[in-house]
Amino acid sequence: MPRSCSVADYGSRSFNWYLASTFASAVGRNAYNFACAWILVVSGYGVSAVAVLFASLSMAELIASPLAGWMSDRYDRRALCLIADFVRFLAALALGAIMIAPNLHWAIWLSTIPFAAFDRIALTASQSMIPSVGAGFPLSTANCMASFLTQSGSLVAAALTGVLLYVCTPTFTLAAIAAAFAISVCCMSLVRRVPLSLRDARNTTESELLIDRHLLRLGAIYALLYVGGMLVSVIGPSFVFEELKGSAIDFGQLEGAWSAGSILGAILLIPLVRIIEVPILQLIILGLTAFSFAALKMVDLPWALLAFAVLGVLYNLGRVAVEVTLQSSVPRSTLGRAKGALHCTGMLLGLVLFGIGAVFSDKVSPSTIFLVFAGILAVITIALIILRIYWNPKG
Repeated sequence: MPRSCSVADYGSRSFNWYLASTFASAVGRNAYNFACAWILVVSGYGVSAVAVLFASLSMAELIASPLAGWMSDRYDRRALCLIADFVRFLAALALGAIMIAPNLHWAIWLSTIPFAAFDRIALTASQSMIPSVGAGFPLSTANCMASFLTQSGSLVAAALTGVLLYVCTPTFTLAAIAAAFAISVCCMSLVRRVPLSLRDARNTTESELLIDRHLLRLGAIYALLYVGGMLVSVIGPSFVFEELKGSAIDFGQLEGAWSAGSILGAILLIPLVRIIEVPILQLIILGLTAFSFAALKMVDLPWALLAFAVLGVLYNLGRVAVEVTLQSSVPRSTLGRAKGALHCTGMLLGLVLFGIGAVFSDKVSPSTIFLVFAGILAVITIALIILRIYWNPKG
């Protein structure tokens, strides 16, 4: 009995270190994206440069996603997280060291390629670890805890990075971001290594990922939510700087409202899934997201903060619902590849929209871009509702 308790306590401590690593990594990831986007805007490169930044990020993630999924199913996921955190640590330090480059936008664009590729490896491997390091928690609870810490990290990143960019040099800010990844490495190194069982290892090489209409539907919902989140990062700086006439502090508050809403979204999932079916909940989330993006065309501060908070709630509520559905319906041995396939779907849609944005974004206001995306989101949501009505009688 004491031995059993000791093992359980060790598993709980290991999960706590996993959550700490998740938090530190989220701080570094979001702070890096926040800092790069804001530096481009205030340096005079405009929203098109930010669109190119996230298009480059999306392209790197698109290429890395299938490989990250395969590696997560094939190799030690903990070791992959450690390697990815170390590479991101080096990428942040290197970018900070070349802040005086004459063509700063090119330096930022190129730095996102290795950063985004290893960021995708870290996210896929880390999230695929949840069923094995969850310390006996139900799958939904373990995912909500991880999501809560991830969004808390986003909130901290938004608050601290806005202040750092306001009072410090970009080089110092990026050094602080690198420190977050160093902390993540230290925490992940204390997580218990849980290798795949012989059965799972055999299934990894023998089984194939089954792509059916259920996975395609999840992919569509994931893609729409993902693009919505990226749109906040891409257009958000220009929305604050050009339309709201705000500063880095104001943008930090806007990102903070988004992150605070995302934290609430993680908490709301548990009671909501008890009173409404998840597929219906996901369609409601998409519809409300479309309405919230459209509302940004008509609001100013401080109402814009409320709109971004609502978007954060809907974003994370939908993302965690997709994550739990995926982990409960896909075998553990193919979970990495399933996550890679879903992320590729989001990347493809994101690249198309961001490519269009890079061409036309300087000709329209940021709030108009939000409105156009709201229209696209509404049309696709209606299509998903029609398909659900059509598919249900078929069983």
